[in-house]
Amino acid sequence: MNNAMVQDASPQSGRAALVVGATGGIGRAVAEALIAHGWRVTALHRDPERARRISPDLPVDWVRGDAMNEADVVAAAKGAGIIFHGANPPGYTRWRELAIPMLANAIVAARASGARLIFPGNMYNFGPDAGSVIDESSPQNPTTRKGAVRVEMERMLASGAPDGLRSIVVRAGDFLGDVPGSWFRAVMVKPGRPVRFVTYPGQRDVGHAWAYLPDLAETIVRLADIERDLEPFDVFHFGGHWVEPGEEICHAVRRVTGRPDLPIRSFPWIGVYAAAPFVTFMRELIEMRYLWQVPLRLDNGKLVRLLGEEPHTSLDEAVAATLVRMGIQPQAVPITA
Repeated sequence: MNNAMVQDASPQSGRAALVVGATGGIGRAVAEALIAHGWRVTALHRDPERARRISPDLPVDWVRGDAMNEADVVAAAKGAGIIFHGANPPGYTRWRELAIPMLANAIVAARASGARLIFPGNMYNFGPDAGSVIDESSPQNPTTRKGAVRVEMERMLASGAPDGLRSIVVRAGDFLGDVPGSWFRAVMVKPGRPVRFVTYPGQRDVGHAWAYLPDLAETIVRLADIERDLEPFDVFHFGGHWVEPGEEICHAVRRVTGRPDLPIRSFPWIGVYAAAPFVTFMRELIEMRYLWQVPLRLDNGKLVRLLGEEPHTSLDEAVAATLVRMGIQPQAVPITA
């Protein structure tokens, strides 16, 4: 970040944050929200020049480093008050091999710098026994390998609290927004072309949790602003959009595109099962299918009691903004968020 940017920041610009994974959907959204709140943001990337080309409009200080290299993360976090750990293994593969070492390096960096580590959680931690409404105390008995990894990662954070590690987990549902690997973009609607149909991967009458990234990022940064008042290890659930029945999100696509007759198709799971013996990614998809078959709603009561409200963009506006980021111009809903 150049000197002019630092000088033009808000009066609170002395606050510094490190974002790991700033070229990803949630990492970029959180970096933007931090900047809007007056934080100076450093972003770690293996190839800073490539990162600048990917995100030319993101005013962060790109530094060279690999999230898999402890020394790189520690060096990048020097002087930071917040570390946002948004790095994630690509696709659904190599979770244990990559996710746990990356988080371990972020923990070492947080200890070295005294920073609060913020980790975006998801719903993989919970199996069907958690109940239909999940709060921060709900039992975590995952039925999948990725869920077990997520539980282990959060335990890494919790176990460090007695020794001075400060961390926050903010758990949310599936993403709406600028997220190339999201279910909405990868499965439901094809980017960059007129919408001819919507593919829904779940059981249509079962509710599903969605999180609009700008709302989630704003929530995370509001927590960062008051992190000194929080428990050493704290967990919050972001309610986002509970869409019930689940296919209502397809009707939102119909509304914002002005196409009330837009066909809604079911996801071809039978093809995924047929390919699973030969393709690892297909096996990983099948493992997570239960999230589309049982209702798992996140209770955000704790978050609302603390902040007074949860940032919330209407579903239609969130869907419209997501389509715009996918190169599709909505016809019926203006973008104001």
